[in-house]
Amino acid sequence: MKKINWQVFLGIVLVIFSAAVYIMHYVLFRDVHHIFIYLIGDIAFVFIEVLLVTLVIHRLLTAREKRAMLEKMNMVIGTFYSDVGTVLLKSFAGFDPNIEKIKASLTEAKNLTDQEFLQLSRKLCSHDTTIKTNTKDIKNLKIFLTGKRDFLIRLLENPILLEHASFTNLLWAVFHLADELGHRKSIDRLSKPDHEHINGDIRRVYCSLLSGWASYMKYLKDNYPYLFSLAIRTNPFDPLAKPEVEL
Repeated sequence: MKKINWQVFLGIVLVIFSAAVYIMHYVLFRDVHHIFIYLIGDIAFVFIEVLLVTLVIHRLLTAREKRAMLEKMNMVIGTFYSDVGTVLLKSFAGFDPNIEKIKASLTEAKNLTDQEFLQLSRKLCSHDTTIKTNTKDIKNLKIFLTGKRDFLIRLLENPILLEHASFTNLLWAVFHLADELGHRKSIDRLSKPDHEHINGDIRRVYCSLLSGWASYMKYLKDNYPYLFSLAIRTNPFDPLAKPEVEL
């Protein structure tokens, strides 16, 4: 309410100043015709000014802000894949008995065109992500995710990610999996139904990671070739991938 009153007060003051200047002009030059010519011309230009500000300049500024937000968002996504996502993908690929059906496409990501990236994303979304794990697999996964819990919480607290629903859902799925494993005091005593429940949580994360990884690779390829080069050299689906550059 105070803000509205302040704005109304400012508006009244500006109108009074404007009227005072017009009166001064009339007192000095006694030319009403001249005053109204410029007054009407200025009022006519107001509509064009509103058009320029609201439809053109505002849209350009909004697009610029959106691009800046996208850059920051993809930096956060890149941090996730560098610290957590790539390790999880490598582990989950080892749990996937059907990985050979998509491995060839995943290992050749460096040569894909934009259209082929879209086709890969669709292929990954329809992939039969069956998960088969043993007790040792789940133990190692629990140790890894427990160590990344604080990192995941910080990512979830980042307001930038509110603009990216699919990645936010991925984070929640990873955090849920970490929470489920954290509540299991002894992995060795998991019942068969409980083991299958954990596999279902892993599968949920795996599905989101696959499609997210393809989209992220395409973004790096289009915008940051040097980051794309490192991502390809650390491809979690390529058993021969090495970070070192070779001829």
